[in-house]
Amino acid sequence: MKIKRISVGALQANCYIIIDKQNHALIIDPGDEAKKIIESSSAYIVEDILITHSHADHIGALKELKEYFKLDAINGKKHFSYEIIPTPGHTKDSVSYYFKKENIIFTGDFIFKGTIGRTDLGGDSKEMKKSIQFFLKNFSDTVTIYPGHGPSTTLERERTNLENVLEYL
Repeated sequence: MKIKRISVGALQANCYIIIDKQNHALIIDPGDEAKKIIESSSAYIVEDILITHSHADHIGALKELKEYFKLDAINGKKHFSYEIIPTPGHTKDSVSYYFKKENIIFTGDFIFKGTIGRTDLGGDSKEMKKSIQFFLKNFSDTVTIYPGHGPSTTLERERTNLENVLEYL
């Protein structure tokens, strides 16, 4: 599986294009700049668009992309195997997408390299605490984290920080 990261919009949100060996693709968090995303994914068969949460910087180009790729139903499980993990805290609707075989997870604004997402924009710090506890308990240190902003990381690199954050939530 190949992963392309595109920074989009004023807040430089990460939009990911995930491509399998047969050129099928998923788009995660099309926050803005639909034309840029379309150009980056035009060589692939886009099967679905996944959203980690409903903030504008993660869904801004969603409608235009759904129309362009003629997507109106969830098709992504045809060629991709992933779990949808509820990770509320940043927002009530926050989810992460875990690709077990590849040992990667797309966390949106739940976890970033070196920090976690804010909870004051429609989120809840108690829910964030529960989500972090679940994450620490259920994922191996080798899982690669692809966040909604900034560079990727691993749980091993983030574990101590996340454990420390739990004390303040």
